[in-house]
Amino acid sequence: MQSDFGFNFDNSYARLPGILFSFQEPASIPAPQAVVINDELAEFLGLSPQALRSEAGTAVLAGNENPPGGLPLAQAYAGHQFGHFTMLGDGRAILIGEQITPSGQRYDLQLKGSGRTPYSRGGDGKAALGPMLREYIISEAMHSLKIPTTRSLAVVTTGEQVQRERLLPGAVLTRVAASHLRVGTFQYASGLRDEKVLKQLADYAIKRHYPDISLEANKYLALFRAAVRAQASLVAGWMLVGFVHGVMNTDNMTISGETIDYGPCAFMDTFDPAVVFSSIDYHGRYAYANQPKIAAWNLARFAEALLPLIDDDQEKARLLAEDELKNFHAQYNKDFLDGMRRKLGLKGAQEEDAELVGDLLQLMYEHRADYTNTFLDLTFGRFDEGSLYRSEAFASWKLRWQKRLSGNAEPWEETQKRMKQSNPAVIPRNHRVEEALRPAVQAGDYRPLHKLLQILADPFSHSPEQAEYAAPPDPEAPPYRTFCGT
Repeated sequence: MQSDFGFNFDNSYARLPGILFSFQEPASIPAPQAVVINDELAEFLGLSPQALRSEAGTAVLAGNENPPGGLPLAQAYAGHQFGHFTMLGDGRAILIGEQITPSGQRYDLQLKGSGRTPYSRGGDGKAALGPMLREYIISEAMHSLKIPTTRSLAVVTTGEQVQRERLLPGAVLTRVAASHLRVGTFQYASGLRDEKVLKQLADYAIKRHYPDISLEANKYLALFRAAVRAQASLVAGWMLVGFVHGVMNTDNMTISGETIDYGPCAFMDTFDPAVVFSSIDYHGRYAYANQPKIAAWNLARFAEALLPLIDDDQEKARLLAEDELKNFHAQYNKDFLDGMRRKLGLKGAQEEDAELVGDLLQLMYEHRADYTNTFLDLTFGRFDEGSLYRSEAFASWKLRWQKRLSGNAEPWEETQKRMKQSNPAVIPRNHRVEEALRPAVQAGDYRPLHKLLQILADPFSHSPEQAEYAAPPDPEAPPYRTFCGT
């Protein structure tokens, strides 16, 4: 159904068995005000930014009015949270509809912070303004960094206060996703012990995300294979930009291969494989270097859910899934090493490349070098500051790197161009994000937020105005901490 807004919904998830969701109206909020709207994303979706900014549009983005053709529902799912299995669901999020874009693509539109649902347990279903703006900033930055991600269409303040450690202004985020199908969605379906429901869900995932495999002899094994490849590529992308997800529970791993849930995430400044930002990740389960291993662990849980569909002989199904899972690390290592070659300007593949990369990362760790800026220094030949560049070990490494570059058989300008396209001038530095959020939350001043969004929108442009945003935080600043459940 078309509308003045441009909404064009086809709500396919609502046609799945009702045990997988609950129809749920968003909570009414008293004084909605749109504080940021993503014009570029709106137009891509076929929506009118002007209409969304109207009073009627704000009412839709707040959840006070259903959009034309909308069918709001909360999805059920389960998940291993820090390794412990829990039955979950959309406790503060409501899918308002699936938008069909002008190009025929399908995207979920979900309101986050839209009130209690049957899956809220003890939660209030609300969201605070700061975390919603933070998700907007980082998800859009990830998109600009060319990493598959859910995106943010809008943030609307509610005029309410939400109780956390203290009272905070409330907000609703409109999240856009290829879908919200998660590993945890399949864990939930598997736990129902109803193979018919599980099969319907798997067929739906195949049709929505991987239609090319629908005619394969074992399409459910092929679904698992596709998810393994997508997640290996995704996590390699995270690692290449120093992103730490922070809460890699199975309910936060999508079947589509998009990054989802920007709770305790952060970007690494000083290179440290063991870095953790989440205040509750006491044992470093989701540390930077653990992310590939955790992704494989989560995929093993996906395989367990799919076993009844892969083969009637469960032992045979297990062996087939294990063989596919073994490919995860090979795919991840290839994608990561290929990405590092691009960051270092290397053409082709040579046997010594992995050692060259590993030795550089070890030197960066020993000298507490900034992850993002080290690759920028290599790109632009800036070796003036920092103990790394004064060390004999780096001088030796640099000679090896330059020898390897000499095999490119191209002018340096071409090599540098490739490096500039692979090494972002800016990332959403944690201290810069906080500097933008503070005036927005405390004083309703969104100018620093919009400036930061502008700077992050084209991270590979290497423009002069990006330089000040590339500076790392004060070395004397306390360690950065992020929080779940906000």
